[in-house]
Amino acid sequence: MEKEYESLKQLFQQEFAKMVAVISKQFGLEHIELAEDIVSETFLTATESWGIKGIPPNPAAWLYAVAKQKTLYHFRRHKIYAQKVVPEIKAQQPTDEEPELINFSQQNIKDSQLQMLFAICNPAIASEAQIGLALRILCGFGIDEIAEAFLTNKETINKRLFRAKEKLRNEQVQLIPIDNNLPKQELENRLDTVLHIIYLLFNEGYYSQTDNAILRKDLCVEAMRLGVMLVEYDPTNRPKTNALLALMSFHASRFNARKDNNDTLILYEHQNTALWDAALINQGIQFLNNSANGNEVSSYHLEAGIAYWHCIKEDTPEKWEAILHLYDQLQLINYSPVVALNRLFALYKVKGRETALQEALLLQPGDSHFYFVLMAELYSHLDNQQALAYYKKAYALAKTQAEKQGIQQKIDSIT
Repeated sequence: MEKEYESLKQLFQQEFAKMVAVISKQFGLEHIELAEDIVSETFLTATESWGIKGIPPNPAAWLYAVAKQKTLYHFRRHKIYAQKVVPEIKAQQPTDEEPELINFSQQNIKDSQLQMLFAICNPAIASEAQIGLALRILCGFGIDEIAEAFLTNKETINKRLFRAKEKLRNEQVQLIPIDNNLPKQELENRLDTVLHIIYLLFNEGYYSQTDNAILRKDLCVEAMRLGVMLVEYDPTNRPKTNALLALMSFHASRFNARKDNNDTLILYEHQNTALWDAALINQGIQFLNNSANGNEVSSYHLEAGIAYWHCIKEDTPEKWEAILHLYDQLQLINYSPVVALNRLFALYKVKGRETALQEALLLQPGDSHFYFVLMAELYSHLDNQQALAYYKKAYALAKTQAEKQGIQQKIDSIT
């Protein structure tokens, strides 16, 4: 029974997003909530029917057929089908035959999801709401899972999603083909927003503060799936798209080595390289090579380069000099406190503790425990009491149990 539940849950996550995208493409984003309701009803029907008759040989086809029936029933019942839908379809595709209401072909599913991705990433919607919509509409995550990912409650997520959908309606956002007919600058601007949301979605999983390991991995997998969807489509198969996929592949390759069986965070220098995923590293290298076409160097290119060097475990001067050079470039085009902190660690590896300390003391720490961990590392072997004080400050600011356990190990090593 548990196996069947997991199978149905996985199917829901895979097919929910596809069906909502196709129905929304057909009837417009103003009916996105209706599309969600129809698909949810379809899965409820599946649960009831399959519980008695068993899962059919082709469950996806069964779902598509039932979703078609429910959609047709709804729009006919409300007279929308005959008065609005059919005339519009016939105007686009003149035919004497009754037009097909819903097209669940693989090509139409891919087109619909791509158009939905670009619609959701409209600049009028706040980035947090964009991620929430992407998780719900494009990845098939439940409200409970989204709430856990954001460390908040269902009510907050529901309100956030409601406001985002209101924005889509009020701004009259349309699902339009993403092709070479779009003005070049408009396509570039839209793609930049889409890539940024995928980047944030991946980070939400990779640096997640939830203790749900399965959820963390799922977020990363879904971000990578959306990225792959972009490189498979010519207008969005750009160097920066490949660079982002390279970055995600390199980071994902070390996912299983970042925590032990007790869920304790394992720092990079102590990770077991046997747990690194060689296939993902090779995939990342391929995407990184693909990203070298053209003249643009995006922040994704630089971060992917840094991530690549971190997939080489040997601690060589060449490695850290390359990483420091990449961070120097990254600071120029996309400065952030996190970038500055990570650059300082590379500076320490290249030029020593004293040089890095001089620059570190000029930074504003805020409430980032990463800053205090770095300061403690720099003071280690110079002033253990000072290092201990910084570790204790980092421990107090750390937000997850895994991070606290890792810092506690450092405290124990110098006391």
